[in-house]
Amino acid sequence: MATKAASTASAAKPKTVTLSTKQLANEIADKQGLTHKQGNAIIEDMVGAMTKHLKKGTRIRINGLGILQVRKRAARMGRNPATGEAIKIKASKKVSFRPAKELKEAV
Repeated sequence: MATKAASTASAAKPKTVTLSTKQLANEIADKQGLTHKQGNAIIEDMVGAMTKHLKKGTRIRINGLGILQVRKRAARMGRNPATGEAIKIKASKKVSFRPAKELKEAV
């Protein structure tokens, strides 16, 4: 029985750590010899530019990271989980990410 408990404990999920854009900007700024304010401005500008281009429908490819693009989801029928009633779900757009080969291999 002790071995079963030990294997269950080792199979537990590790705690997830989230890196904020500010932390990422500070790390890049330190590495590039910039101030934290400059690093944060660069990251904010990059996110803003990516958002603008995705709104236009442009596909964004970042070498070594992957491809971001907007995909359309068709309208469909779904079910309300509380009542089981059939509901119509509107068509929508979503941002999809396809990782680059280098990223897949690194992770």
